[in-house]
Amino acid sequence: MNNDKKTQLSRTTVLLHWIVAIGVMGMLAIGVYMVKNQAYALYPWHKSFGQLIFIFAAAQVIWRFKNGWPEPVREYLRIEQLLARTVHYLLLMGVLMMPVFGFLMSVFGGNGVDFFGLEVVARHLDPANLEKVIPINGAIAGLTHTAHGVVGYLLIAAIALHIAGALKHHVIDKDGTLRRMLGKKV
Repeated sequence: MNNDKKTQLSRTTVLLHWIVAIGVMGMLAIGVYMVKNQAYALYPWHKSFGQLIFIFAAAQVIWRFKNGWPEPVREYLRIEQLLARTVHYLLLMGVLMMPVFGFLMSVFGGNGVDFFGLEVVARHLDPANLEKVIPINGAIAGLTHTAHGVVGYLLIAAIALHIAGALKHHVIDKDGTLRRMLGKKV
């Protein structure tokens, strides 16, 4: 017996999912590109979009815990349920932790943070040389830099597992889970 909770997700659920999913995947791709190619000119955009995505990710997490998890469209093996729940929690934690670590890395590194040109946290400049940034706390900056990178790669792995799970539901199980996340009734 299907009920509406099972067969269709709210527009808010679907919209938040796709805004965060596309935003995070784009940011991860740009982040990897920036590091590999030392594309420093992209950092202000990366920081600004990271903050924007954090707002949507926080809204998604609040929405998820306020409204509960969507019911599965059918019964699954216990191991499948455990894997799905684990990956979902990793995704929720990762999309929150990435921008927090990035923000802290930038602040404690003395680089400051802007939001599309508006100064959120000022750069920590050397008074003798206003072109030179002085870290506020190099140890914390280094730790959050490492955490930002590690969580980034863990998030890439979780996204890959999430996509594999969605494809499994669609191609093998043919159960309508992917259609439901596209806003369709199952």
